[in-house]
Amino acid sequence: MQGNTHIVGGITASLAFAQISNDNPFVLVGAGVIGALLPDICHGGSKIGRTFPIISKIVNKLFGHRSFTHSLLFLCLVATLLHTIIPYESIIVGILLGMISHIVLDMGTKQGVKLFFPINLSVRLPLTTKTGGKVEKVVFTLLSVLALYFSYELINRFISVI
Repeated sequence: MQGNTHIVGGITASLAFAQISNDNPFVLVGAGVIGALLPDICHGGSKIGRTFPIISKIVNKLFGHRSFTHSLLFLCLVATLLHTIIPYESIIVGILLGMISHIVLDMGTKQGVKLFFPINLSVRLPLTTKTGGKVEKVVFTLLSVLALYFSYELINRFISVI
C-alpha cells in the first residue's frame, strides 16, 4: 500500500479506538499517523524512508522490505521501547494502532508481510491487490469515509457532554 493509504488507515484505527476509550483523540490520531508510517522505514522510497534515509538504508540492508519491520517481533520491541521512554499511554497506543493498521493493510498486497519474522513465511489476506492499483484507491476511499464517520461520532459525543 502507498503512504497515503497507510496514513488514512492509521487515522481510522486511532479514531475507531477513540470511540471506546477516554484517550485524547487528537493525540491518538497524531501518534497513529506516525505509527502508520513507521514500518516502512525499511523502504528508502517511503515517506519515512525519505525522511530518515540513513536509517532506512541500514534497516533495508539488514532485513529487506516487509520483513522485520512488518513483524510481530518488531511490534513487540517497539511497544517495549515506547513503554520505557514515553510516559503517555495515548501516544503509545496511537503509535501501536498505526503500526497494526499498516501491517494489516500490507497483508492485503500480493507480497504480504513476514509477520512471524525471523521465520521466512509471507502472510497475506485471502484477497490481495497491487500496490497503487484501483482496489487500493477503493480501500483508501472506504477508510476515509470511516474516518469521517468516527470523527462525526466523536464530535457528537463531545457536544453531548457540553
